[in-house]
Amino acid sequence: MTSIFFSSGIFLGWSLGANNMSNVFGTAVGTRMIRFRTAAIWCSVFVILGSVISGSGASETLGKLGSINAMAGAFMVALASAVTMFVMTKASYPASTSQTIVGSIVGWNLFSGSLIDYGALTRILSTWVICPILAALFSMLLYVLCRRLLLWTKPHMLTQDHLTRLGLLLAGIFGSYALGANNISTVMGVFVPISNFAEINLFGLVTLSAAQQLFFLGGLAIAVGVFTYSKKVIMTVGGGGIMKLSPVAAFIVVVSHSLVLTIFSSQGLSDAFVSLGLPAIPLVPVSSSQAIVGAVVGIGLLKGGRGIRWRTVGAICSSWAVTPVLAAGICFVSLFFLQNVFMQQTYRPERYRLTEAEVTELAPAVDVAGLDGLLGRTFANAQEFKDGLDQIREYPEADLRRILETARLCDGPAAKALRGAAGTDGATPGARP
Repeated sequence: MTSIFFSSGIFLGWSLGANNMSNVFGTAVGTRMIRFRTAAIWCSVFVILGSVISGSGASETLGKLGSINAMAGAFMVALASAVTMFVMTKASYPASTSQTIVGSIVGWNLFSGSLIDYGALTRILSTWVICPILAALFSMLLYVLCRRLLLWTKPHMLTQDHLTRLGLLLAGIFGSYALGANNISTVMGVFVPISNFAEINLFGLVTLSAAQQLFFLGGLAIAVGVFTYSKKVIMTVGGGGIMKLSPVAAFIVVVSHSLVLTIFSSQGLSDAFVSLGLPAIPLVPVSSSQAIVGAVVGIGLLKGGRGIRWRTVGAICSSWAVTPVLAAGICFVSLFFLQNVFMQQTYRPERYRLTEAEVTELAPAVDVAGLDGLLGRTFANAQEFKDGLDQIREYPEADLRRILETARLCDGPAAKALRGAAGTDGATPGARP
């Protein structure tokens, strides 16, 4: 049964490879500087390496957005995300797994009555704005520097062609590694807290954690998607769908995209910022598609904007707005059928009840005035409990989380013993809130 549930993550990985290979090698293949088969091989190898070696950096923020606690729920979240990605791929639009998985997790939160961490959601949504702007700035700066370098060195035409092909290959390799490192958490991240994988020691040399094993499976799925279904989207991004790119501009676009993905997935870089007294870089799964489109538009704007096909850009941006909403809707409806038709547990209920002892425990850190009115009442889920707290006052985010952790009753023996009490409060245990 577990392998069936993991299949949705494999499908999502395949969809990611089919859609986002265009972001790292699309311009190189679209400008005919590198053959598709060569690009697919290098992309597959380094996306797997990036997934396994550096894939954990961006998964923490995604986990805060929604802590999916049942295998069937994780299956449907990944499946809804994969279906949305597949629809966007069929329409030849460069979609984003970060958008589809965020939409699916929000759908799960709404279905299960779990609270949405709006702080984490805000950080993720902000990167959807910052990411293409940052990529555009990088591409404009690098394009100016590269053009001046070419004017200064004046290489022979054949030498420039050889260096450009090599540069596109190296940029694609860098981009593939960054894609695996940043986006694998959107493919397999929902399974990490609930997987039953044990650590594997390979010949006493390398130890693979449970998360790394999941990321390796997801990386393999991405590689299959690269080989089987990525050519169509390549022609939208790299084949001149947005604007015609010279080989040098294609190189700049991929490097800019890769820099953005690396920035938002590098724990070392974030720690370096903190050590310098600067704010930590949010480690979040950013949109590879948004980065590549932003980089292409950046070069187009540098050239006056006349070569940009704005209708295509508008259609892509519209698909970005629709993608998370579509994923949330698909996930919510699918969870209803999975739980009520196929009788699968899509989430483990977490009920909440405050006692006098817990209020006393909270008193030193939280304003507990008015909490007496909630004593002894059992709430079916976090959202109902928050609604009860909101009737008292609007608690700061940190205080709210502290109260929730103190009052939580997981779906274990204690919660089962309270099901009768929950029923008298009007809540139906085990049913969808």
